Formats: sequence, C-alpha cells, structure tokens
Amino acid sequence: MTVYVDNMRASYGRMKMWHMLADTDEELHAMADFIGVQRKWWQSPEHTSGSHYDIALSKRALAVLCGAVEITWRQAGAMNSRRRASGRLGPPEDAIQWLEEYRAARRAARHAQPARQSVDGTCNSRGREDAV
Repeated sequence: MTVYVDNMRASYGRMKMWHMLADTDEELHAMADFIGVQRKWWQSPEHTSGSHYDIALSKRALAVLCGAVEITWRQAGAMNSRRRASGRLGPPEDAIQWLEEYRAARRAARHAQPARQSVDGTCNSRGREDAV
C-alpha cells in the first residue's frame, strides 16, 4: 500500500495546495494523522473525483519524508479514474496509458452499438441523415 502526493499546486487563498491520495482510506488517514493534517480537510469520494486531502507545501514535504511517492497531477487524475472504474488506484507508471486505453475502449463500445434508423431508414445512430 502506498501514499502519493501530486505536483498540481492549486491556489487556495494565498496558499498553494497539492493532493495526497492513497490506495486505501485507512492508509490515507494514517498519513494525514502522522503529518498533522486534520481530518476535516479530507475530500470524500462522494463530493470529489476521489478520496484525497488537499495539503500545503510543508505537509507535502513532510509526507515525502515519511515515504509518500511523488507523482504528477495527470497521474493522480488517471489513478482516480482507474479507482472509479475498477476500485483500485493501480501504479502511477501506467496510469495515463491505462486512462487513454480505457477511454478508447469506451468510445469504441459506444460506436459499436447498432445504428438506429428512422421510419424511412435515412438516419444513423446520431439522428443525422447519412451523407451517402
């Protein structure tokens, strides 16, 4: 199990914030407790893209000293997408590739659906007339 910190650097008032996420909420909360981040800063998956904390630079540095793995904000986003789809974050090394393949497979599945035709047979699945 691993805790990750990204490099997003979002503004929150005058502060700069980064994301901290983990394979499990238990591990995420344990790291937050260890580095002194209050639980009230936890972003639940019901209200955000995935379970995480927004942490200040000083807490990010402390998390890295305590073993958190540094990742990019794109990896963090792709990992959260994978967690929503499969229930697990997976490794950051292949997260972006996984997301691209996942999106391509979803697009292909949508386009593979049989075309609907209107009563006169002139419309395709998107409701437009074919240009034939």
